[in-house]
Amino acid sequence: MGKNSLAKVLAEKTHARRIHDCEDNPFLADFYKEAPGSEFRAQMYFLLERQRILREASQDTAPGPLVSNFIFEKDRIFANINLDNEELKLYDRYYEMLAADMPKPDLVIYLQAKPEVLRQRVAKKGHVAESNISLEYLEEVAKAYEHFFFRYSGSDLLVVNTSEIDFVNRNQDLQELLRRLEQPVKGTQYFLPLGQG
Repeated sequence: MGKNSLAKVLAEKTHARRIHDCEDNPFLADFYKEAPGSEFRAQMYFLLERQRILREASQDTAPGPLVSNFIFEKDRIFANINLDNEELKLYDRYYEMLAADMPKPDLVIYLQAKPEVLRQRVAKKGHVAESNISLEYLEEVAKAYEHFFFRYSGSDLLVVNTSEIDFVNRNQDLQELLRRLEQPVKGTQYFLPLGQG
């Protein structure tokens, strides 16, 4: 929903190394079909892969900035939504162990949008498995992200409301966002772009 596109542009502009969230989770198809137990398997795969990706990137001694389209803490947001209480207890034990050595980002950009807009963007991507995601589930995800980032203090945070803009398909929206990112961000700050209107 724009995070990959923004990460790509930022990496190019800053000559940064870029890392991607894992996209080949073998348990995701069953998760979308709501197969029993698939939530826990999919979540554990994401947890272990995200930790591996970030650990390897942090051990790379190449100079320069690093741009990622995810933060490690994102994993827990989905775990809280998708796992039952017993699964979550087990998940949390692994999460705490794996999170201990995770480096903190200098800046996090949270791309916020209304659930209806998120649904349109998911549909545009055209992934067959994601086509059945309900509006109710997206509302739950949006609410969980808002709750998480309202309390987030792990690094500087820029919250960008993207409901009225399309920086993937409209260059002027992208340029406005890039101009904002040239300014320093301290603590938590909010950016509400003007969009077409």
